[in-house]
Amino acid sequence: MARLLTAMFAVFGICLFSLASARADPGDDVKAAYSAWDAAFNNADAKAIAAFYTDDAIFLPATHDVIKGPAGVEKFFGGIFGIGVTGHKLELIEAQGEGNLLIGTAKWSAKGKDAKGADQPWAGVATHVFEKQADGSLKLRVHTFN
Repeated sequence: MARLLTAMFAVFGICLFSLASARADPGDDVKAAYSAWDAAFNNADAKAIAAFYTDDAIFLPATHDVIKGPAGVEKFFGGIFGIGVTGHKLELIEAQGEGNLLIGTAKWSAKGKDAKGADQPWAGVATHVFEKQADGSLKLRVHTFN
């Protein structure tokens, strides 16, 4: 009887380990979302960027504005493209998640212009809260950067 219980616990432990190992790394999903977001930015496509946000998204840019929803996001990035910002890159710092929510932190960089129109590198850090959609894609629910 003791051997049977020991064997059962061993099998149960192996199953739990296998399930934990089989879970996808949230960093892979966040990196893929960052890559797609960067591609939309670098194509200067404000509408495509807005499609990455949930209908109830909150976007908190360094301007201290509180922007809600995809329409507000599209307007903000349309303005960014209008002043000539290019070359955006998100680099994952860390990702974690549980259930349908993933949190990503990143370093970001872009190419902008100073007040006199000279090239100037821009950079900062960002926090993203993603919500996994029914089709498995990620959409931004909260996005803030400095």
